[in-house]
Amino acid sequence: MKTLARSVEASRQLTYELLSGGSGLVLALFMWGHMVLVGSILTGERGFNWLAGMLEDYYIAQPTVLAILILFLVHAVLAGRKIPAQLAQRRQMVKLGRDLKASSGFDPHVESLLWIWQVRTGMLILVLGSFHLILLAMDTLTPLFGERPGIEAITSIARVRAGLWLPYAILLVCVEFHAGVGLYRLAIKWGAGTLLTRKTLRILEHLLLWFFLGLGVVVLLVLAGVLPPPFEFLLAGAAT
Repeated sequence: MKTLARSVEASRQLTYELLSGGSGLVLALFMWGHMVLVGSILTGERGFNWLAGMLEDYYIAQPTVLAILILFLVHAVLAGRKIPAQLAQRRQMVKLGRDLKASSGFDPHVESLLWIWQVRTGMLILVLGSFHLILLAMDTLTPLFGERPGIEAITSIARVRAGLWLPYAILLVCVEFHAGVGLYRLAIKWGAGTLLTRKTLRILEHLLLWFFLGLGVVVLLVLAGVLPPPFEFLLAGAAT
């Protein structure tokens, strides 16, 4: 009976790992795709509105927003199982991070540090990401923030310039770090380390992190009005 119970528990844990890793993979890929789509603001309001309108006219945006919101919550629950629940455990986790960082007798265990910071960024993403996704769903499905249901450049710009640039900036850093590290750890867990060395995987993770983080910073600066859209000239001659 004990053997059967252990087998059932092992099977359950494997299912949790597959669901957690799979949902995290889909969310990471979506966030990178989302960053590219939001990056259409670099071509100006016309390019942003054209792309958003196309996604809404073909009913791509509406179901995607709802599906991602549900998947986000599912992933949060599954990944949250690994977060220390007791205060004493959290203190031990913080102490472990400090000890690893302060250790001079040996190299800190990189994966442990990455996991610790992934937990920390995950907690922030749960709060800020939920707020953003709910706001996005309301924007997409209702006319609450504009003259019509749907995402518009004017409302997105207005929100950022009204002060949401700060939580969006924090969310940007947390998401890109969390997604990059998550995919790196997922690759190690499921055997990519046998094809590529950990050093190579870390280099790839760093390249992806800094590329999307840099793109996100530029997009946020354009939305905030600090920078003009650098590629607006591409649509200057297009018909309105």
